[in-house]
Amino acid sequence: MSLDWAEAAARHFEPPKPQWDTPGDMAVALDHRTNQTGLMRLFDEALVWAFNTPDARLMISCPPQSGKSQRVSRRFPLWVLTQRPDTRVTIASYETGVARRWGRAVRDDIRMHQDVLDINIRQDVSAQSEWTLEGHEGGVFTAGIGSALTGRPSELMIIDDPHKNRDEADSPIYQERAWEWWSSTALTRLAPGAPVVITATRWSSADLLGKILANDPAGKWRVINVPAQADHRPELGETDPLGREPGEWLTTTRGMTPEQWEERKRETSPRDWAALYQGRPSPEEGGVFPAEWARYSQPMWIEHDNGVRTVPGLHRLDTELAQSWDLTFSDTKGSDYVVGQVWLRVGVKVYLLDQVRARMNFTATCEAMKAMRARWPEAVQTFVENRANGPAVMNALAQQINGLIPVEPEGSKMARASAVSPFAFSGDIVLPTSDLLPSVGEFLEEAKGFGAGGAHDDMIDAMSQCVNLLLLNPLTEDASGQAEEFDEIDELGWSIFPH
Repeated sequence: MSLDWAEAAARHFEPPKPQWDTPGDMAVALDHRTNQTGLMRLFDEALVWAFNTPDARLMISCPPQSGKSQRVSRRFPLWVLTQRPDTRVTIASYETGVARRWGRAVRDDIRMHQDVLDINIRQDVSAQSEWTLEGHEGGVFTAGIGSALTGRPSELMIIDDPHKNRDEADSPIYQERAWEWWSSTALTRLAPGAPVVITATRWSSADLLGKILANDPAGKWRVINVPAQADHRPELGETDPLGREPGEWLTTTRGMTPEQWEERKRETSPRDWAALYQGRPSPEEGGVFPAEWARYSQPMWIEHDNGVRTVPGLHRLDTELAQSWDLTFSDTKGSDYVVGQVWLRVGVKVYLLDQVRARMNFTATCEAMKAMRARWPEAVQTFVENRANGPAVMNALAQQINGLIPVEPEGSKMARASAVSPFAFSGDIVLPTSDLLPSVGEFLEEAKGFGAGGAHDDMIDAMSQCVNLLLLNPLTEDASGQAEEFDEIDELGWSIFPH
């Protein structure tokens, strides 16, 4: 009997099960393969802060495949339940099935490690979409964005990737759906003091994270954005949350190397890179083109008394002058504009010299093209999109203007613009200041709205057509040659300054 009593006493006074300080500490204890990167330690600090702060609001954004969901949607709720087993947790995602998978993962972790965690699942409430801890009120309920949460109080709400892809994130319908679910459904289920954690890869400035921040004038939300590549912006008071040097790549749980990051960046469009990988979607330029373009401030041409303009140095092999036209079907109110542009290529850079933009009928379009040729007689090659009025106009002008080149557009407008957008970001597409070309302001506004619901895209179409043929797919053998030093350009009086 004494032996039995001693064993019972030993069991009674056995030290309590370990209570880990952070979700990461617990993850390492449960799985030795856990990679505690600097990003994961940053997440741990923020998650513990949210757990211990009544009514905390935490927003985390980082690149895809960085380990955020494993830490936030799997390890964090499990850690919370080891700390406070009466916590009712809600996990939501863009689809019910995705949220359900995280609920199942947490449930299965408890079953696998119940001897270490000292908690278990009730047998009668154990579905992967909803389960409760044995002897406690706590557990997990999962839902998709837009799903009902009636009768489901939440002491901790986790929203992981509220948008499925770019189509949904850019869609006003899906944007409003996510916002209405958050404001009229999710918020109503929060218990007093309940923290909310939202983690996502950013897609659009109007995604759920963007809308929440736009409606947070008091700055209640703590926002952590970790870009793939450190990019300090001291003018905005921004430093890297991981303390990295500018240009340093993110260390991920999957071990992405700098070379792999470089390749990923090359393969990703500037818009997607800014949003998905840097966490900075911008409504100003729609993400396709930069907010600030390279500019020049002095005329790159000589204007003669008769109004004719000529370009010094055009005889050089690495220099050419071209027109680009985007035509339309009619001049009715609300129709697209006819746009004609003149572009100068010098080596690997192109410069917008002139532009006409108006709603024109067939006759006015022909007259505008003849006027542009008269003003720029050296711009012999004239690219005309072989759609809309293009074939008819070229047929009508064939005996009056030489050098008309029909262009068959390939891919969507977005695809064509995205193909040349790297040249804009790198400063290889250079625009004049407004005193040299007043309509450049219209060009910039169209570029800002392109890809973000802008009303027109005619100037961008004309630009992408010409830049494609001058830089990406040159018609002349010397078009891909290297430019001579800009010292020679300076001697011609051209002033180029990138922003």
